[in-house]
Amino acid sequence: MLILIPPSEGKSSKNSSNTKFKDTNFIFENEVKAIQKQLSNCNDAELQKIYGVTLQKAKQLNELNLNALENNCSYSIERYTGVVYNQIDWENLSDESKSYFEKNIRIFSGLFGIVTPKTLIPDYKLKMNSLSLTKFWLPILTKHLSKEDIIIDLLPQIHSKSYSHENIFRIDFKIIKDGKLKSAGHMGKVVKGQFIKFLCEIQAKGLDELDKFTFDNYKWDGKNFIKTIT
Repeated sequence: MLILIPPSEGKSSKNSSNTKFKDTNFIFENEVKAIQKQLSNCNDAELQKIYGVTLQKAKQLNELNLNALENNCSYSIERYTGVVYNQIDWENLSDESKSYFEKNIRIFSGLFGIVTPKTLIPDYKLKMNSLSLTKFWLPILTKHLSKEDIIIDLLPQIHSKSYSHENIFRIDFKIIKDGKLKSAGHMGKVVKGQFIKFLCEIQAKGLDELDKFTFDNYKWDGKNFIKTIT
């Protein structure tokens, strides 16, 4: 069982290692170089569309990505700083939970494809919904994940499009309010982080253990975690 989780838009710019990314023997280095080549050929309008910021800032972010191989690194679990990762609270996980995370959980990334929590990566900024990256990564990540018996997918929809597998179990976090079922939104990220932490802490081995998760009155219905708000 392999659990897939998203990266975070928020990232730490600090580097905990003096190792340059080009010296890490990253499994998808050639793919990173191919994406960099695409980025190097983008005009100003395309850069603004990719990064969604002013042209000056877009050029800065593009340089960050183009220089990725020469830049120093941190573990991905240190690099990502968003809501989900704050809830996971990596630093305070037990050694056993950290080992489970490294073995059973993978993080998707627009620039790097897929990483473990202890994969060394440089700072970067590139969403999966740019440069047709879902199509770029689809055959690569599908092959990479092909030997897994079951995939637990906690990814946003755009990331889920970047791979395929014959046995995917997608889980979402939803609320029922005024009789209507809807996405949990921002709170869903909090619950997702707690759920990932829970899986690590109990060393989850199968789907039959998911109903043990009861954070903030979310209940497992066999497909998703749902909370009724009155």
